[in-house]
Amino acid sequence: METFTIEGGKPLSGTLRIQGAKNAALPILAAAVMAEGQFHIYDVPHLKDIEVMLQILTALGAKATHTDGCVWLDTTSISIGHVPDDLMGQMRSSIFLMGPLLARLGEVTISRPGGCLIGERRIDLHLSGLTAFGAKMEEADGYISFRTKQLKGTNIFLSFPSVGATENIMMAAALAKGTTRICNAAREPEISDLANFLNAMGAKIRGAGTDTIEITGVQRLRPVSYRVIPDRIVAGTHILAVGAAQGHIELTNTIPEHLTALIEVARSCGVEIKTYHDIMEVKSTSRPRAIDRIITSPFPGFPTDLQAQLMTFLALARGTSVIKETVFEARFRHVNELARMGASIYVDLGSAFIRGVSRFNSATVEASDLRAGAALVIAGIAAEGTTVVEQIHHIDRGYDRLERQFEQLGATITRTIQ
Repeated sequence: METFTIEGGKPLSGTLRIQGAKNAALPILAAAVMAEGQFHIYDVPHLKDIEVMLQILTALGAKATHTDGCVWLDTTSISIGHVPDDLMGQMRSSIFLMGPLLARLGEVTISRPGGCLIGERRIDLHLSGLTAFGAKMEEADGYISFRTKQLKGTNIFLSFPSVGATENIMMAAALAKGTTRICNAAREPEISDLANFLNAMGAKIRGAGTDTIEITGVQRLRPVSYRVIPDRIVAGTHILAVGAAQGHIELTNTIPEHLTALIEVARSCGVEIKTYHDIMEVKSTSRPRAIDRIITSPFPGFPTDLQAQLMTFLALARGTSVIKETVFEARFRHVNELARMGASIYVDLGSAFIRGVSRFNSATVEASDLRAGAALVIAGIAAEGTTVVEQIHHIDRGYDRLERQFEQLGATITRTIQ
């Protein structure tokens, strides 16, 4: 078992380049199976989820290498439409392969996907979306299969603006016959990045980043070289870390427009943030101010993937704050661990009531999921004394060596194998 040992109590300082976005890279890697040939995809972070996706692609017949942030991928020999069960169970994002494999091979079979235990994450919108193209679905013995001779364009309304469903449907539509419109589509930046990648391959997609996306199907797509957008959640994690531990840092390779909701919240709490093109300068010299109420919601609202980190930040604020979680109902599992470090948080009916304390105590705590783990690391950096964070394999799913990132900013954090 690997753990992080953190010697806290020091402000952060220095410069850090933000990694490429995990949540953009995964669907882009999935979309690559829709064309035959060699791809070069840059700024792909070294993460467990990326490793699993490349293992899946290899099992399907592709060749892949991942060196210095660049994935070289040869998809010419992909001929298998059954995603291996053991790999499917390790990563929920493997569901992104349903649309691309169905579009290329005319068939796909998966088992139910795995991932972080942060609440119910149904795949019904993925399934109903693919069925709307005329594909035949069968479900038996824990497997879901789709078959089709030709996907046909259609109009699809999503009852919830699901990022994954929007992306899966958009990929399938790129090779469908005719025009597809996705209404109430997700608007996250990762949607736009996937659309840009597909358009570079020869797809015809308009409206990505709005609630209505129109896709005109084409007969073939071609391999390309492409660079993944920066990870807004990683950038947000470091902004909130400075707010909690104080300090003065510079983040490069960022897109500030992707963090508008967080920037507004952080500034209202007293964190100084200046932006210059792709650079963000973040400074905090005192305890943050509390904020009345934050509600997580799909983009452009406050992201659920920053809720746990925000809670750590607000747990050190002057006054009482409220966070209402509306996306994942089980995403308060970090509350008890923060309480072990001295936080004063009460949860009721999907809301966390946070009464700020002047400091955290060091403790041994356990990461229950990816973002909860990042929140505990922030707490350890802000706390006096030595904090140990266990179960950090969750953190490795979304942060490319988080300990090295914080070391660049002056934190004392080491990875230990026990």
